[in-house]
Amino acid sequence: MNKIEIEQSKDKLNRLAWLLDSTFRIPGTQIRFGLDGLIGLIPGIGDAAGAVISSHILTQAAQMGVPKSILLKMAFNIGLDAILGIIPVLGDVSDFMWKANQRNVELLNEYLEQPEKTVTHSRFFVAIMGLVVFSGVVFIGMLGFLLIRWLWLSVEGS
Repeated sequence: MNKIEIEQSKDKLNRLAWLLDSTFRIPGTQIRFGLDGLIGLIPGIGDAAGAVISSHILTQAAQMGVPKSILLKMAFNIGLDAILGIIPVLGDVSDFMWKANQRNVELLNEYLEQPEKTVTHSRFFVAIMGLVVFSGVVFIGMLGFLLIRWLWLSVEGS
């Protein structure tokens, strides 16, 4: 993409994020929400549909040549929004507060303005998330091992 196409795409993505996350304001407050929050209210498919729509920003960022570490951070934002959305009531509240689309467009804009800084921060985030996932897997494995050992010793001692 050339610079003109990138600027046009950036403007469209900013408008899309605003439409999805901040179109409406609750009267008398500064709380804003968008179509993503409304779509998320549809039981069963709302959050999945919202994630599919949100992935358009991710796809456009990939076409602009955004590095994988930033794309992973954007995918995390979408995934967290979708997973939280599954939880009744809490998920609906999170749809109005998390604003994954605006976060992702801000990440894209930061990358386009300061690529080195944004890539460094995203790599750090991905490394921390990798460590958290690895630690979770090890923890679950240890719990499984200890459970099997306890069962084995209980059966053997009887």
